Amino acid sequence: MSHSDKWHFLGTGGLRRVLPATRARGGVMSLWQRLDPRLYLAAAIGWAVFTLVALAALVAASLAAGEAESRVRTDSERLLTQFATQIRHALAMNLETRRSVVRATAAQIVASSDRGNEALRRHLDAVQAQFPEFAWLGVADERGRVTAAASGVLEGEDVSARTWFEKGRTRPFLGGVHLAQMPDTSRAGAAEGQGQRFIDLAVPLTHVGGRNVGVLGAQLSWAWVERLQAELLRSLDTRRRLDLLLAAEDGTVLVGPPDWLGRALTATADLSQGGTYLVGRHAEHRQEDGGLGWTVVVRQDAVTALASARATRQVVFLSVLLAGLAAAAAAVWATRVLTRRLSALAGQALGVRSGTLQALSVPAGQDEVSRIGATLAEVVGHLQQEKHALQTLNAELDARVVERTARIERLADDARHAAVTRERLRLARDLHDTLAHSLMALLTQIRLVRKLRKRWPESELEAELARAESVAASGLTEARAAITQMRHNGVRETGLGPALQELLARFRERTGVAATLQAEPSAAALASERAETVFRIAEEALHNVERHAQAQGLMLQLGSASVLEQGLADAGAVQRMRLEISDDGVGFDPSVPRPGHYGLRGIEEQAALIGARLELHSQPGQGTRIVVAFDA
Repeated sequence: MSHSDKWHFLGTGGLRRVLPATRARGGVMSLWQRLDPRLYLAAAIGWAVFTLVALAALVAASLAAGEAESRVRTDSERLLTQFATQIRHALAMNLETRRSVVRATAAQIVASSDRGNEALRRHLDAVQAQFPEFAWLGVADERGRVTAAASGVLEGEDVSARTWFEKGRTRPFLGGVHLAQMPDTSRAGAAEGQGQRFIDLAVPLTHVGGRNVGVLGAQLSWAWVERLQAELLRSLDTRRRLDLLLAAEDGTVLVGPPDWLGRALTATADLSQGGTYLVGRHAEHRQEDGGLGWTVVVRQDAVTALASARATRQVVFLSVLLAGLAAAAAAVWATRVLTRRLSALAGQALGVRSGTLQALSVPAGQDEVSRIGATLAEVVGHLQQEKHALQTLNAELDARVVERTARIERLADDARHAAVTRERLRLARDLHDTLAHSLMALLTQIRLVRKLRKRWPESELEAELARAESVAASGLTEARAAITQMRHNGVRETGLGPALQELLARFRERTGVAATLQAEPSAAALASERAETVFRIAEEALHNVERHAQAQGLMLQLGSASVLEQGLADAGAVQRMRLEISDDGVGFDPSVPRPGHYGLRGIEEQAALIGARLELHSQPGQGTRIVVAFDA
């Protein structure tokens, strides 16, 4: 066994080996715990510093990247504009050179002594051989008929309606780009193909005296212009991938990417295509003495152009983030050094909490840690004194609890006796409400039969006995119903509202009186002992309505009511429940005594049991209304 291994005794007497890997995992867990800001102040400060530095890195990187990207974008667009200007000037210079060639050729033709058609044709062929970009060269007389042309193309044709002839009779002319209409057998048609684009040039043939004798016309091949702009684009910067767009005077794109060819290059056209490209543009206004009014656009992919700015952003972010990590580590180390005494004080506090220490030692010094330690030591001392006092008090309370327990048991016996008494009173009221009434009526009926049986006819005697039998059956039914309600109390199981609803249903079946219930959900859910008593009050009130009221309709309303307890304004509002029972029967005068009737007295007794306030409103011929306000 190596010296780094450790052994621990198990509870059964065996040995358990703790391997270095296990201790290593424990060390890693301890390290992660020390990095938990909820457990260590140094970790909290370190994470706070790291978070602040990381946020600063993000902000700095965003600002630096934004500034760098703005500068790179501005510089790139300026450079692309310079490229567009260079290409436009180069194209203009090459076109001006070709127009100068045409001027020189016209001057040679005017100065030549041999102006025959054959001589002119040889001269034009020589110029075309030297400058093959001229797809056609020809001389037209003052009436517009072609007298001589290179390779004989269009000789004898009338070109007086052509624009280059009309413009070229008075001054040198440089036309726009158009499709040539030339025979397939011509040199131009063979070289370029019918329907190719060309640029017209024309110079007047004028003698020394100023008399115009014709026009020298020429057509530059558009393929030469395309090759020229491609060479100019390649010569700008071999490290950049650039797109070139060349638009005519009317805005039609002549050269460019396939999706732009033929489109109109307006002032509002999005050449950057949603920021995908950086754009440089140069537009030329057409002048009377020359120029085609072309627009040159040079574009570069924005991702490539702004790559350096985005690299700057990453460098700035990583640099500031690494600096933040270093600052966080330094903050953690400095915090651990500065809070070492505070950590020792926290360890002592944990010892006091676990019971291994009885007091705290005050750290030396005059700083916050010393003041906190002195305060905690004083608090711990007071807590120890209170602890001893509590132990003494607990011993005294234990003795008092034994004494009070015996007293509570005696009170419980008294309470059970009171409950039995209340139950007896309730049974007496129920028997009065059911069996006593029926037996009284039956007794009266029997006495009447005994006195008058000899005077009555047999039919009346049978009718009276039938009524007596009916009274006895009704009393038996009511007695059984009372016993059933005693055995099965639905208030505790279903709540006061459903129990009242069932009570009204039985009332409607027996009497045929229209009875309705309006109950708030909070009141209908009551299922306490008070709710049972309220149910008994409603039951007794319905019995009275059934026997005496002769009512056609009955309404029960159960809800909440805010009243002042005992009429004291300073006691505050108390939320109470309210049961109102009203009928449209014959009514009565409550002030007149009624011997032998105990229904109202039973209601008053039950209301007194739960401390409810009872109100009785009735007058002869105006029905009866009973209100019971009780604390839920």
